[in-house]
Amino acid sequence: MNNKSVIRNLVNRALLVKRLTPEIENLINQELTEQGHITDPDYEALEYLMKAVDQGKVSQVS
Repeated sequence: MNNKSVIRNLVNRALLVKRLTPEIENLINQELTEQGHITDPDYEALEYLMKAVDQGKVSQVS
């Protein structure tokens, strides 16, 4: 089993390509819905991604 969660893998993908695409965003939302909760490491990863978007390091595309 992979030690990283699906959410953290998706966050890493967004950080690598420096783009938060609707596809990645939808997959994150789908995973959160399926899990029904969020772990602390997943929350921290999402928080880091949102900070990167706010700072312009990752662009949010529509």
